Amino acid sequence: MKNKNAMFQLSYGLFVLSAKDGEKSNGCIVNTVQQVTTSPNRILAAVNKENYTHDMIMSTGTFNVSILSEDAAFDTFQHFGFQSGKTVDKMKGFTDYEIADNGIFYLTKGTNAYLSAKVFHTIDLGTHTLFLADVTDGDVLNETASVTYAYYHKNIKPKPQETKKTGWRCKICGYVYEGEELPKDFICPLCKHGAEDFEKI
Repeated sequence: MKNKNAMFQLSYGLFVLSAKDGEKSNGCIVNTVQQVTTSPNRILAAVNKENYTHDMIMSTGTFNVSILSEDAAFDTFQHFGFQSGKTVDKMKGFTDYEIADNGIFYLTKGTNAYLSAKVFHTIDLGTHTLFLADVTDGDVLNETASVTYAYYHKNIKPKPQETKKTGWRCKICGYVYEGEELPKDFICPLCKHGAEDFEKI
């Protein structure tokens, strides 16, 4: 590919995908949720297998999508995207949510709507699973515009700090890997993007 940055020109939204398995609730940031049919009303969501939320959806077959808006703060992306539910209880001390009829939380701050969904089919994409799901519920929370990936990078994500470290910076979230050589199979511990999304600093 002549320039992999061409992929960043695709239009994406940003969402918090949430799930509950037993007493455990969790959520993660995703950028691939789309409506695929209106009758029946169905969506798809692609989720990285490294995310704890992925395993919860595989186990229960249900999830909610909180549609992030331009009011979303960077703290929301840090909270649900830069730490893992495998090691952190993301719901501890978190209060900006309500519980939908399916028993799963959705965000009430920095969002403009939510959808509840039940999985009817999965497709293994290697690093990700594609969940095809029926929409079972949803509501509009306010009229603020939905945040796009481009808006996030331009207006929400802090600009990378200048650093004198030798290493590689993730072009997605700004994580810095220190070292002369970046392993070809390296996965960003924060946003889960691969080595191709790192630049030498």
